[in-house]
Amino acid sequence: MKTFYFILLSLFSQVSAQEIFNEKPFAFENISDLFADDYGNIYIYKKADFSFTKYSPAGNQLGKLMFTLPFKIQSVQNPLSIPAFSENAQELRFYDQNLNLVQTVEFTPRFGFVKMAYAEDLQQIWLLDESSKNLILYNFRDDYVIASFPFKADFDLILDLLVYEDVAYILHRNALSIFKFKSGEIQEIPVSNPRRLLRENSQISLVTKNSILGLENNSFKVVFESDTADFVDKNSNAFFEIKDNKLYLYPIKK
Repeated sequence: MKTFYFILLSLFSQVSAQEIFNEKPFAFENISDLFADDYGNIYIYKKADFSFTKYSPAGNQLGKLMFTLPFKIQSVQNPLSIPAFSENAQELRFYDQNLNLVQTVEFTPRFGFVKMAYAEDLQQIWLLDESSKNLILYNFRDDYVIASFPFKADFDLILDLLVYEDVAYILHRNALSIFKFKSGEIQEIPVSNPRRLLRENSQISLVTKNSILGLENNSFKVVFESDTADFVDKNSNAFFEIKDNKLYLYPIKK
């Protein structure tokens, strides 16, 4: 997969910016996170009422969830199976493309207290168990622990978890920890204003408040940046930006 880096967003956006479905500006008020899938659908999460809403590229509402507790949406890259984790409920839920509940995986009493969960596929989940201070690979289909790795960290500061090819990426409020299973080695990279992690094929990226940073050789390179953005995200075809209660799309030139 090609990764595209832009030094000056202003130069890029003058050519490529498109304002999209802003006839419904209320959708972007008081939002907490923005997601975009590879079909161009937009997802808005609001902590104020624990709502998660899906919109078509034309701005039509396609589905809406009203959680009763805070949930963290892992990813919408595969809109056929959207994982959502609740630390409060100690469970992971899978939703389909219409935001209908497909399955719920409960972690109590099987584990102590799960701080973060990452669904690797439809069989296995990676768990950060705060009680045991372990990173655990759990086969929820057959209900057994595949592997467990000691992981000592300040669990209160953990924001996100992503695992790919025997490497765990643990996002903290001020750093990204890279944990290699085979060697047990942990590397840390300082970060500012992080929101969540993103993986596209082998590319690991960090989504911050107003930028997307690609991880290369244990350092970050700017992929997309907008100092005035409230939220940013990307899919395989475009970058997305919310600012001034409007949504903008920046097609990626391939």
